[in-house]
Amino acid sequence: MNIEQQKSNDSLTLFLSGRLDTVTAPQLEEHLNANLDGVSSLVLDFSELNYISSAGLRVLLTAQKRMNRQGSMVVRHVNDVIAEVFEITGFCDILTVE
Repeated sequence: MNIEQQKSNDSLTLFLSGRLDTVTAPQLEEHLNANLDGVSSLVLDFSELNYISSAGLRVLLTAQKRMNRQGSMVVRHVNDVIAEVFEITGFCDILTVE
């Protein structure tokens, strides 16, 4: 997985590509922990993300809980495979997906 970011004031956008799975989820978790202080708007762009596992879902849930306290989080450009995972797991009710 590759992570690119754009930060502007209190807004952070992360562009994820590849697979968010057991191997790469710790990388995203570490990146979020290092960059979320002072952020009130988090956008995760999944345009180039092909796959998400339960380990990736756990990282998203942790990020959503943190952003509920300090602002908002949006997941954008989700492909059909990931949208189906969100639907089956109920994450479509937890996350704001655009």
